[in-house]
Amino acid sequence: MAEIKPFEFKQCVSLLKSTGKKAKNLRELRDIISIVSDESIFHHTYQYFLKGHILEYTNDFAHWAGESLEERALAEHLSNIDPYAFKNIDGLRQELLNVIDGYLENFPEPREAIQGGEFYFNETITLTFSAGIRAKNPAEFLIAVKYMDAAAVYYHFYEARVRLGVDDFSEWFEDSLGRKEPAGKIRAIDPFMHSIEKIREHIIEAVEEDVRTGMESIGQ
Repeated sequence: MAEIKPFEFKQCVSLLKSTGKKAKNLRELRDIISIVSDESIFHHTYQYFLKGHILEYTNDFAHWAGESLEERALAEHLSNIDPYAFKNIDGLRQELLNVIDGYLENFPEPREAIQGGEFYFNETITLTFSAGIRAKNPAEFLIAVKYMDAAAVYYHFYEARVRLGVDDFSEWFEDSLGRKEPAGKIRAIDPFMHSIEKIREHIIEAVEEDVRTGMESIGQ
C-alpha cells in the first residue's frame, strides 16, 4: 500500500506597498488599470477575500465603484469577473478594461469620488511559510482546519487556484486519500459567496461527515 502524503498546512503574510497612483473617477481608474503593475492587479482582485471586504463585491474595483462612485450597475459587472477564469494577469486586466470601457460608452460622464474617497492602487509582497501543522488522515485534518489561521484557509482555498486551478484541500482528499465525496463537497464551495470563516465552516462540515462515515463503517 502506497504511503499517504501528509497535508502540510501553509499560510501567507502580505506586505502592503503603495504604488503612488490613485484615481478619483472612472476614467482615471481605467487609465491606471491599463498601466499599473501585475502585482497591483493581483492584489486588488485575487487577494480581495483576504481583506475581509463586503461580500456584495468580489474585487476592490467593484467595491470602489459601488461604494465610492455609487455606480451600482458597473460594480455588479465588475463583480461578475472571475479572476480564476484567466490564465494570466494580462487577460484579467483586459477584461476589467473591457467592462469599464463598455460602461463609459453608455455613461461618458460618471460621478467623481468625494475627497478622501479616491481609489489608491497598492500591491503586495506575499510571503509563504509552513504553519508547522501536518495531517495524515481526515481526523487530523479536521482538528487542524478548525484552529488554523484564516490566512492558511485563504492560501489553500484561494491562492491554490492560481497555482493549480483547484483548491489544495479537495485535491489532497481526492488524490492522496482517494476520498472523492468530501473532495467534491469542498470543491463545490463557491469562493465568491462566502467569507473565509464561512468557507472554513463548510470545509469542517464536509470533513466531519466523512470522518463520521468512516467511524461508522469501522464499527460495522
